[in-house]
Amino acid sequence: MWGKLNFLALIEAKREGRKFDPGDIHALIREFTAGSIPDYQMAALLMAIYFRGMDSAETAALTLAMRDSGDVLTFPPDPRPLVDKHSTGGIGDKVSLPLAPLLACLGFRVPMISGRGLGITGGTLDKLDAIPGFQTRLPVAAIVRQVQQVGCVICGQTDNMVPADKKIYALRDVTGTVPSIPLITASILSKKLAENLQALVLDVKFGSAAFMPSRPAARQLARAMVTLGRQCGVNTRAVLTNMNTPLGRAAGNWLEVKESVACLAGHGPADLQELVLTCAAQLLVQTGRAQTLRAAQTRARACLATGAPRLKWDEMLAAQGADLPAFHRKLSLDHTAPVVLEFKAGRSGYVTRCDARIIGEVIRELGGGRLTRESAINFDVGVDQIAKPGDQVTPTTVLARIHAADAAAAQAALDRLPGAFAVARRRPQKSPLLVETIV
Repeated sequence: MWGKLNFLALIEAKREGRKFDPGDIHALIREFTAGSIPDYQMAALLMAIYFRGMDSAETAALTLAMRDSGDVLTFPPDPRPLVDKHSTGGIGDKVSLPLAPLLACLGFRVPMISGRGLGITGGTLDKLDAIPGFQTRLPVAAIVRQVQQVGCVICGQTDNMVPADKKIYALRDVTGTVPSIPLITASILSKKLAENLQALVLDVKFGSAAFMPSRPAARQLARAMVTLGRQCGVNTRAVLTNMNTPLGRAAGNWLEVKESVACLAGHGPADLQELVLTCAAQLLVQTGRAQTLRAAQTRARACLATGAPRLKWDEMLAAQGADLPAFHRKLSLDHTAPVVLEFKAGRSGYVTRCDARIIGEVIRELGGGRLTRESAINFDVGVDQIAKPGDQVTPTTVLARIHAADAAAAQAALDRLPGAFAVARRRPQKSPLLVETIV
């Protein structure tokens, strides 16, 4: 018995498949955040939820209780809607970086609270840490002030923002309870709801390097999050995107920053630009700023072409402490890793496969990803000039360029990359990047 809360009875109730009362959910989150419930009991409850699930009312109560466990951002009245985007993660997924300044230039406020990568999936904050001087840890007052003045911020959670989720996720990560739709939904949306958003677009990925391996599984998660977001008062949509192939032609923290800047300058890869413009267009429609998706796409593309989002990017960097002269010097370099090796096709034909999972594993082995949350990251390593399915190649065409800390690591990566690519005589049928929208 924990005060008036009988936590053992709650574990037993969920074990038997019974539903929780919203009041009990709020109480258990409050008590767990305060340290009154031991980890072993919460782990038992998480396993019961993993097997028995939660209905939409339970998941909504869990999400709101986690949101209210710490700081919630509050903004002054302003005609600019508060919006954000969340991705379930993938290889080369740097959409947040060019999207935030683009949205600010389209007349939105963007309090983008982001996370770090684990395993082969890159994290937005890790990419930003590759920028000299850039600060990703900001207090609540600084986040609100920058959003009001600049229009966008990309930073991490404050120490007291959704603390319940931090504690619960740490347990899920070590108890095999991460792949639970209600727990995933509550974890993602509790953080986004703490931003006090009016509209949210979700990029839910499926494929070899995605958290959800299949399109039906991604659709199930997307529908759960869209339904819950709307129940909680946020206009929410989701797009399902293919993550069998990396997004863009660069993967690795600094290399993805460079590609993001290229996108803002109007010469980034087509698939990255497509997804950035799609997310912006969805939010324009969701907030009533455009009547149709076609009109919204046209408006977003025109805004990107003005160059204003590229200037807004530098403004955001300066506001968060970046050393802009050092950043631009670094940006002018072809590479910042000590060793660069080219992996060539060795035959003529068309690329038919570019496996995102293998490329992600190669980057992690180079030091660009984490095996544990405590792993140190080398921001300069990665893979760029990635050939994509449908590209025509000759024997001397570069399929990928490896950026490594030393020759041994580069050679190990070179030995792995043949498994990521396939080349055949016939051009393959192109798989669409965007396959479905959940509204």
